[in-house]
Amino acid sequence: MKCPRCESTSYRKNGRRNDKQNYLCKNCGKQFIEPAFPLSLETDLLANSNGHTKVSTPEATELSLVKNLPEEKITEKSLGFFNLTLAEQLLQLILSPAWLESAAFSQFIQKFKQQTEIKYQLETGISLLLLDAENLKLDVNSELFLASVCKYPLQFKMAFANWRNPSIGKQDIELYNRGYQLVHVPEGKDSADAKMIAFGACVSRSYPTVKEILVCSNDGILIHLCNELQNQGLIVYWVRRQGQTLHIENRNTGKLTHYSLAIATEVPSLEKVVEQIQDLIKNEQDSINTRLHTLATIASLFHERSNINNKSNPKQPEIEENISVRDDSSAQSIQKKEKEDSAEIPNEKILNKLLLKIIQDIQTKSPQTKLSVSKLGSELRKITGESPNSIIKKLKLGSNFTKYLESSPTFTLKMSGKEYEVMPLSK
Repeated sequence: MKCPRCESTSYRKNGRRNDKQNYLCKNCGKQFIEPAFPLSLETDLLANSNGHTKVSTPEATELSLVKNLPEEKITEKSLGFFNLTLAEQLLQLILSPAWLESAAFSQFIQKFKQQTEIKYQLETGISLLLLDAENLKLDVNSELFLASVCKYPLQFKMAFANWRNPSIGKQDIELYNRGYQLVHVPEGKDSADAKMIAFGACVSRSYPTVKEILVCSNDGILIHLCNELQNQGLIVYWVRRQGQTLHIENRNTGKLTHYSLAIATEVPSLEKVVEQIQDLIKNEQDSINTRLHTLATIASLFHERSNINNKSNPKQPEIEENISVRDDSSAQSIQKKEKEDSAEIPNEKILNKLLLKIIQDIQTKSPQTKLSVSKLGSELRKITGESPNSIIKKLKLGSNFTKYLESSPTFTLKMSGKEYEVMPLSK
């Protein structure tokens, strides 16, 4: 027997505890009781470890007790101890650097990846392309378009033909480089078609994850293959060529999709063409309206600038002549003439009266004439000598003439063609 703390064999008796002999270690002072099994059993457990991890005295005690108990008396606690010990040993083995760098661990990871990939494919599904290379050729762009038609990813591509036929040329090399599995058939009429039909009869067994199949051939006999694949619950696309166009028919829904080989793009339906034309017309109208608005703004700015220049040098010859003469009476007559040429508008009320007078005069002269905003502005300029926008800004009635008319309770605007028609608001 040894001290459980320092494993010293130097100890002495120190009374009894719970009807068991108590001992005191002379080396470390630890008190302990006699073990529940003979000393020879402890020695055997420790000595016969055969180089394995040393078992402590408490663990050896519990192992001995469990071993000697009958099967019906093995407690849950004992089983839990065994499970915990086994788990610790497995973790130590798995997480050791030697195991992580071993070939067995690499094989385990590779197999796990394969199982994961197979499970993913079974859950998501794949697409498969069958090509009769003897009567239909697919370039890279056509193949990419066919892949975009499918709902599931295109994983397998197979091409059937007599690859010894010189008329095929180097098509086998090109298809092989693009990932096709080449299936050789002997020479003979419809030999490739027959092989494709035979393959289709067992496609679900060879490729259990396939959900969609593209049957690419112009031969009408392959309608039997399409029907068989549909009976197996697969989505079937029959791809045929007419001139420079590929026709892709969804045999399950009857939907037709067309692809132009000449321009390498999908041929839109009539409804899509009409929508695209309508979009182009709308965009062009918006562009024209924007340019007209810009042109109108530039014209308005030009009129304002021209009016400013006229005001800065009004009646230049007469002024220069009057300055040279230096006649005060002549200067007064010039100022009076300038005031007669332009009518000053002091407020909004006078402006509205003037605009109503202009509209009334034009309707009196020509009752059928529609008065536009631009026409009204031109008549106002003739009377005042200023552009309508400058008058509106001077009176602080808004940013421009059109917006003022829209917000004014005296007038109403109505769209007539590309311009607004001005009418007095009846009270």
